[in-house]
Amino acid sequence: MTPENVFLISNNGILLGWLMLIFAPGWAWTERIVHSFWIPLVVASIYLLSLISGAPGADEDASFSSLAGVMLLFTNPWSALAGWLHYLVFDLFVGAWEVRDARRRGIPHGWVVVCLLFTLMLGPIGLGLYGLARSLTGRGTALQEVPETV
Repeated sequence: MTPENVFLISNNGILLGWLMLIFAPGWAWTERIVHSFWIPLVVASIYLLSLISGAPGADEDASFSSLAGVMLLFTNPWSALAGWLHYLVFDLFVGAWEVRDARRRGIPHGWVVVCLLFTLMLGPIGLGLYGLARSLTGRGTALQEVPETV
């Protein structure tokens, strides 16, 4: 399988999780799939394989110690795919946390949907908007957990 095929499958597959968070946040299957570690475990496996596939022939100047070095890390399609998978799984994890946290704090889901769309496309901005939504609804800005309100 090519990096492009893995990219397309992963990209489209993760969208199912986002759609579940947006349109069916309380559905039992959303709980079983998106709010569990199944997606991160699957993506982590593909991520590891991508890292291994991208390692051979890596530029000797590629590193995490400079922007130029990081740019060189992504010149190999498998390495670029690994970087993209990193974003996909962590953004979905943050989106799922936003939904769970909003439920516990009694924040209307309509407010969360806007945050989710930004988290999907612009991760840190979506998380920042969720923090703003919590603040505007008087539900706090601290990151500690609160008891679930059912």
